[in-house]
Amino acid sequence: MKKLINNPESVVKEMIEGLLAAHPNYLRKLENINVIVRKDAPVEGKVGLVSGGGSGHEPAHAGYVGYGMLDAACPGEVFTSPTPDQMYEAIKAVNSGKGVLLIIKNYTGDVMNFEMAREMAQAEGIEVDQVIVNDDVAVENSTWTQGRRGIAGTVFVHKIAGAKAQEGASLKEVKRVAEKVIANVRSMGMALTPCTVPAAGKPSFTLQEDEMEIGIGIHGEPGTHREKIKHVDEIVEHLMDKIINDLPYKSGDEVAVMINGMGGTPLMELYIANRKVAEILKEKDIKVYKTYVGEFMTSLEMSGFSITLLKLDEELKALLDAKADTPAFKQL
Repeated sequence: MKKLINNPESVVKEMIEGLLAAHPNYLRKLENINVIVRKDAPVEGKVGLVSGGGSGHEPAHAGYVGYGMLDAACPGEVFTSPTPDQMYEAIKAVNSGKGVLLIIKNYTGDVMNFEMAREMAQAEGIEVDQVIVNDDVAVENSTWTQGRRGIAGTVFVHKIAGAKAQEGASLKEVKRVAEKVIANVRSMGMALTPCTVPAAGKPSFTLQEDEMEIGIGIHGEPGTHREKIKHVDEIVEHLMDKIINDLPYKSGDEVAVMINGMGGTPLMELYIANRKVAEILKEKDIKVYKTYVGEFMTSLEMSGFSITLLKLDEELKALLDAKADTPAFKQL
């Protein structure tokens, strides 16, 4: 195992210390627990937004804490759900009296722990609601989920729900737009290489030199199948076919596109993939409103990418365009 770390047991602690050192104007950490919150949390008159999950997906989720997106993020150990205590402390830290919305990726541990934290906070009289993101069209049930997995489409939920909350909307309204995004966002990914969890010290799975895995999860969970590596245009065609057929589009529809690198993919290759995505959408008369290319929800050093399409209407476009200022996502 080759990694730029000190001790496998301290990677999350040291990552958080480095994150805080890099972004002191955006973020602070709660005392004695791994919870990252907005520097100005709780924000008066605003619904609090809390998300989180296992570490190893950076910049998700702490990178999206800031103006117009999340109020708190709970980083667990690598590829491991945060604890209910982390989530409970996050809820309390961002609650300004208007309630808190939990944005949960659909993984069994995340859902269970967030729901426990929600019940703990509700017992103290805090109004808490939740949404569960399940944008991955690859597989219906997987190693760590009942139903579809939540992957890079979660970032669009952070952005749009965050913009609605920043306007001062009610908890009911923030949840409504979050659910609207979830209903209209679809993703699918692939991998050329595995990744190595530092504490494990060896790759989470193996692929032959000429193999790729289609539909893989962000923790290295199995996808739909393995096959010989193909040209990227063919890979994009397959992923796009699955995504578009899962949420039918009509001529003239508008979408936001996210080409998400898994941690070990050069931007050059992501832009080549986006070239084909744009070509397919043009052929289908689906208009691209905005495109995001980069690393938004990674899988350590895995080489591969995912495609996310979000079908837009006027409300979602306005919220997507709203100001956001966080370490990893800025729209000023």
